Amino acid sequence: MVEAICKEIKMKKDRISGQVGSIYLGGGTPSILSEAALQKIFDTITQTFSVNANAEITIETNPDDLTAQKLKELKQLPVNRFSVGIQSFYDEDLTWMNRAHQAREAEDCIKRTQDAGFENLTLDLIYGYPLLTDQKWLNNIQKAIELEVPHISAYALTVEPRTALAHAIKNKKQTPVNDNQSAAQFVILMENLVNAGFEHYEISNFAKPGHYAVHNTNYWKGVDYIGIGPSAHGFNGQNRYMNPANNALYMETLSQNILPEVVEELSINDRFNEYIMTSLRTMWGTDLQKINIDFGKDFLEETKHNLKNFEDKDWLMIDSDTICLSQNGKLFADHIASELFIVGDE
Repeated sequence: MVEAICKEIKMKKDRISGQVGSIYLGGGTPSILSEAALQKIFDTITQTFSVNANAEITIETNPDDLTAQKLKELKQLPVNRFSVGIQSFYDEDLTWMNRAHQAREAEDCIKRTQDAGFENLTLDLIYGYPLLTDQKWLNNIQKAIELEVPHISAYALTVEPRTALAHAIKNKKQTPVNDNQSAAQFVILMENLVNAGFEHYEISNFAKPGHYAVHNTNYWKGVDYIGIGPSAHGFNGQNRYMNPANNALYMETLSQNILPEVVEELSINDRFNEYIMTSLRTMWGTDLQKINIDFGKDFLEETKHNLKNFEDKDWLMIDSDTICLSQNGKLFADHIASELFIVGDE
């Protein structure tokens, strides 16, 4: 797999003309790779592309992976940011989620990582699941604040089809997700993190000033990126590239010197709708002048017309040519974006 990943990197050398500003190792648990395997991937990246000396280089990890030995190995690599899947600081909740780590392990791994000299950390938390009372959620938030991490990501539990949880809910063995609970806990999240000095710069992401995730911010701002590995996606402003999820197919295709990707040609409506969906989620908002320049006057006029649906609901803040979600609007972000989408004839 590492050989295949390195081969794909080399085959995509012409996809980036400038410097690489961020590298993100995720989509699973890349921290289980050995130091030598990770070093090989980084060496291939630096030999193939020009990487900015100050590039943000993030690796996703589970708390149980971040042992003292693993941190010692990672210290030898260019990794400078960790995304840690904490999810909860309660053992019963972690058991319910089928997580491998325990609550104490979650807290200890953060302190151990900070002691090893890694200060740029982000924690993932989950809310809106049946076991999580408002008080437990508040305690989770306070614990994350006390750990003095500069970035926190929090996501409402979603029930994906054809999963064990979906099956259990269907057979009444699990309590269904409650939308009102999720909304109330999202409000608790916003109030407490903002009061603690975090900026709510994207619907699910909060950062201390100057600690926005470079990589994810690039996604939301429509910056080109390449995806490497099974299931990876890439984007060049016009088209999206998608690799197969099947590991064997991915490796077999590369062994034949063929990129294992499917190209999705995005229509002007697709690109407009994606811009609305991503930009509206951020504190920087949707730029009406950008819509006019990139998509044309008809798109601008249609957008202005559709905005009228939300003018009396206190869901949007319109300042000059910028549209941002209000505090109330953040509870309905997906709905608002979908109402602003343009569908039909190109």
